[in-house]
Amino acid sequence: MATPLLGAEALHLEYPTRVVFDAVSVGVEEADRIGIVGRNGDGKSSLLGLLCGRIEPQAGRVTRRGGVRVGILTQADDLDPQATVGHSIVGDRPEHEWAGNAAIRDVINGLVADVPWDARIDTLSGGQRRRVALASVLVGEWDLIALDEPTNHLDIEGIAWLAAHLKNRWPKQTGGLLVITHDRWFLDEVCTETWEVHDGLVEPFEGGYAAYVLQRVERDRINAATEQKRQNLMRKELAWLRRGPPARTSKPKFRIDAANQLIANVPPVRNPVELQRMAVARLGKDVVDLDGAGVAFGEQEVLRDITWQIGPGDRIGILGANGSGKSTLLGLVAGEITPTSGRVKRGKTVRFGLLDQQFSQLGEIGADRVHEVLARSKATFTIDGKDHSPAQLLERLGFAREHLSARVDDLSGGQRRRLQLLMLLLDEPNVIALDEPTNDVDSDMLAATEDLLDSWPGTLIVVSHDRYLMERITDDQYAILDGRLRHLPGGVDEYLRLRRDQVPTVERVDAAASEPASALAGADRRAAEKEVVSLERRLEKLRLQVQATHEELAAHDPADYLGLQRIDGELRALESQTDELEERWLELSGLLE
Repeated sequence: MATPLLGAEALHLEYPTRVVFDAVSVGVEEADRIGIVGRNGDGKSSLLGLLCGRIEPQAGRVTRRGGVRVGILTQADDLDPQATVGHSIVGDRPEHEWAGNAAIRDVINGLVADVPWDARIDTLSGGQRRRVALASVLVGEWDLIALDEPTNHLDIEGIAWLAAHLKNRWPKQTGGLLVITHDRWFLDEVCTETWEVHDGLVEPFEGGYAAYVLQRVERDRINAATEQKRQNLMRKELAWLRRGPPARTSKPKFRIDAANQLIANVPPVRNPVELQRMAVARLGKDVVDLDGAGVAFGEQEVLRDITWQIGPGDRIGILGANGSGKSTLLGLVAGEITPTSGRVKRGKTVRFGLLDQQFSQLGEIGADRVHEVLARSKATFTIDGKDHSPAQLLERLGFAREHLSARVDDLSGGQRRRLQLLMLLLDEPNVIALDEPTNDVDSDMLAATEDLLDSWPGTLIVVSHDRYLMERITDDQYAILDGRLRHLPGGVDEYLRLRRDQVPTVERVDAAASEPASALAGADRRAAEKEVVSLERRLEKLRLQVQATHEELAAHDPADYLGLQRIDGELRALESQTDELEERWLELSGLLE
């Protein structure tokens, strides 16, 4: 039986305008890896603050096991601006102590290898400060770690490193993790349980993001008509999860039979042939051609010798480390930056729309109310053959009607991002570039955005560190490596491999080094493959037994309590066997990959 780390009982928290939580009870045990999801403003950070003792509830209590050490990363910047990077991370520890610790070196190399060790905090960028704050937490020895948006300002490599670190940080069946993040790939990779915060409640789901989507679809189906919009959207999300990258479909993170039944009548998320036809009709055959293009700022050459043809209907993802030139490439494609070498040719019919990180579309309308902005927009927008008013489209993106009377400057980051995307679409571009579109938005907003873009007929270029989004809405990925553009037939995995090969000079203790050897050979591999086949046969047999026992339980006389208890005991035993075999299956599958 797992050992509890902390528990919360009947928590009540309210602010003058609303009740955040009412009678919420949750617990965290050893080996729990819990992802916390929910809409912006529903109380995710407040929940983390309550559990870690940063916020006092008005009623209820939080109890910790004696001696439990808790490390927390909040969204606030608590670093001393006058301190150095080194002191902020390792404190007053002598150099031989932290430098001789492989775990601390791994954190430093994984997060802040490019940040000067003696630099003062107040000279760093916001992204660098955030990475220093995360490193300062991870170098500590904690029984429970609580992280609020740890993937913000991390690139894809940094996110992959953090996932590997957290998966291997504690010995098996020890340690606890609470993490708030909108990065759905990260949730799926790290978490074994998901808590959804909504309507003053905390609702637990087994598994990571994929399992959460399956269970939430089922919950919404039961709730019927009142949740019809969200249900359809999440069913579509689930359909992509099951049909998507092999890495997601090869592991039994949720019951495959149940998932297939739910999505049996759900069409693919996009019709690429029809979208391509419509894109050619809107754009013609010429979109943007780069021929030997390069960009230099003074002595610094950012991009060089880029030859790239962007066609109608292309859905392209751009990967690269922070500062590699991704936003510069978007500016080059959009015509906002002039190449210093080579040339860029754009089709005559191209109408370019850019969703940037600075909310530039909203700069001149900050004092206007949202409904005033919408009144100046075009009357209708067609999606899937149906006309939508701007207000309906904004609501589809998860924007509450009560916020239509708010001034644009008073909106939250997520609300501003929704409005920014709406204004971009209403301008009717036929080429859209999204520069880090996942900043400030929750997973519901991301799913709604993906749903909207699925039926958008044009050329799409996406720069993002959100791996899930990248794989979900783009068909081809490219990377900027050493200033040059490279096609990635193998997608994000190929990019991560290329980046690992590209940085051999920095001494690192990779988190992956602490994993068991992943490659079996010879007789050991054959034996493992044979055991996997045997396990799959036994799991299928158990599945049929569980199904039959469920049917027996449903048909049994409800007045026969002893009989019901006996059948229930048999069912629990079968499910326990299934769990054990699945754990062994996962272990062997990981070794065979």
